[in-house]
Parts: sequence; structure tokens; C-alpha cells
Amino acid sequence: MARYTGPTTKIARKFGEAIYGPDKTLQKKNYAPGQHGPSRRRGKKSVFGTQLLEKQKAKYTYGVLEKQFFNLFHEANRRPGITGEILLQLLEQRLDNVVYRMGIAPTRKAARQFVVHRHISVNGEVTNVPSFMVKPGDVISVRERSKSLEAISDSLSSNSVSKYSWVEFDKAQMSGKFISVPDRSEIPENIKEQLIVELYSK
Repeated sequence: MARYTGPTTKIARKFGEAIYGPDKTLQKKNYAPGQHGPSRRRGKKSVFGTQLLEKQKAKYTYGVLEKQFFNLFHEANRRPGITGEILLQLLEQRLDNVVYRMGIAPTRKAARQFVVHRHISVNGEVTNVPSFMVKPGDVISVRERSKSLEAISDSLSSNSVSKYSWVEFDKAQMSGKFISVPDRSEIPENIKEQLIVELYSK
């Protein structure tokens, strides 16, 4: 499967949630996409279908491909603790997600692009790998020569203060710190991780 580059509203309507952020079209058309979306009588989903849909939602939300997602699940399953919660924590520790959480980018997709284009550094070293796992204490900064980028300054100006307790960011320095791995209760995404665990455990 190649990375999805199509219309994001179509995917949001598929799940019935604004997984890519506020969406005016989704508010008007809060039903599945397609010619018969509003009127189609949909049968009850099977347990497998429900579990698969939840996994797809998580993958689209965080912009992760199937193999990457499975590897993260395998890592979460290997660690002691609640597998589903650890999976979401690992997704939150991805560099592209941390850049998004800090407000440097307006979306995870934009955050991924900033990282790939070498606009972001971790502990002073430029890193162009979106899946880089950020650890507590790591300092994430906008590269010096990238601080004048309009896309970054626009994103920062539209975000007042960091909404997330596990990251801090200094707008003046365009630098922040990943303070700690968030608890499940702090992660706002509406993902039923237990369904994903059940799917992979079959």
C-alpha cells in the first residue's frame, strides 16, 4: 500500500470523524462518501469489520503504513504493560507527531513534510526520518535557516499555547522539549485501541 495522498475529507467521512482536524465539508455531509452515501442501508458490521476499521482509523490518523503499524504493535506487545496503550504512546513518540503536537505544523502531514525536507533538528542534529522515536528530554527545534519559512511561522502564529502537557515549546526560540510519554487519558484521539489488539491477536 502506498501512502495515501487523496482527499482527506473522503477518509474522514468514511470514519464519521474529523480525524484530520476541523472539516467544514464533513460538518455538512456527516455520512459515508459515494453516490449512495446518505441513503444506503448498511448492515451490521461483523466483529472483524469493526476491528479492521479501528486499525485503519489509527493508521490514517497518524499517517503510518501497514508494515510500520504492525512493527509498532509488535514492539508494544513485547513491552510490559497494556499493549493498546503502549501502541498509542509509541505513535505519539514519532517525530512527525511531536512536531505536530508542538504546533510547528498545522497537520501531521505537514509535519512529516517539514521533517523530510530537513527543517527539524533533534538535540541539535538535523533528522529527516518522520518515524524517529523521540525520547523524554529530547529537544526538538526548527533548523536555524528554516525559521523564516512562511508555513512554519503561520502555523505557530495560529497556535497560542501548547495544548498538550507532555510537550513544551518556546515560540521565540522555535524550540521545544518532549517532556514525557503521555498517559492514555491525555491522548485526545478517539481510537479504541483494544479492538486493534484483538484484531492482531487472532
